Amino acid sequence: MLDAATKVNADDSEALDIRSDGALLRGRLFRPRGTPRAALVVHGATGAPAGFYRAFAEWAAVERDLAVLTYDYRDFGASARGPVRGSRATLADWGRHDQAAALATLAGMMPDTPLWVVGHSVGGLWLGWHAAMTRVARTITIGAGLTHVSDHPPRYRWKARLFWSAPVRAAAGLFGYLPGRMVGLGADLPRGVYEDWRRWCLNPGWHLSDVGRSLPLPDPHRVKGQLRMIAVGDDDLVPPAAVWRARALYPEAMKEQRVLRPETFGLKSIGHIPPFHRRNAVLWPAILD
Repeated sequence: MLDAATKVNADDSEALDIRSDGALLRGRLFRPRGTPRAALVVHGATGAPAGFYRAFAEWAAVERDLAVLTYDYRDFGASARGPVRGSRATLADWGRHDQAAALATLAGMMPDTPLWVVGHSVGGLWLGWHAAMTRVARTITIGAGLTHVSDHPPRYRWKARLFWSAPVRAAAGLFGYLPGRMVGLGADLPRGVYEDWRRWCLNPGWHLSDVGRSLPLPDPHRVKGQLRMIAVGDDDLVPPAAVWRARALYPEAMKEQRVLRPETFGLKSIGHIPPFHRRNAVLWPAILD
């Protein structure tokens, strides 16, 4: 467990720039006290800024001797370079280009260190487009699934349909971005990110519905190492069935399936985004070990 006595010192983390297909991303590398046993990049969920993963990164650095890179996607969080209204970023840019650039940057910085990936939600669905995945020894995805709106349990499905509804889409068009606080998301999103996200959640196969059209073919042969696919038992956004559906993306990986259930860890609930919240640090060994 990470407490005040084990937090990474300021000198043990450094800000860095990541260049991604014409965009400049802001990242932070957390270093362990000694030689890292692996270098880990965290690909975040849609709408979750890099700062949200800081406590997990500090814990992984101090308690598991990992060098951990967190970063924000283009035109989001610390990587925002102007008003979100003017952003032309798409969710495909975040997955294909930004995730690939972050992984390649870490691989270049630590060429002799084993490379690991943690992909949260959308962070675990694009690995076949990342050239540097050929160097990755271990990948962990959590809540990463090919989700259709019909996958959500009834208690959540109405919220999802409202989020993808014509009025919300019209609001994104009017503002030029998705106003996150207005729709209960928290963070504002570039309009193109929302449009991709909406289209894929309303089409079977998620982003695969665009492969061969606006998206090039991924290369599943790049993902050959250990792959732990984690679902959360009470995840209404990406239920376990949607997570297991994503197995087809990585046919050559050595796959392990794991379900995190609240009662196993003495928690009332977990959900989709909260596994990486500091209050749920009890989950982190089950994710990483």
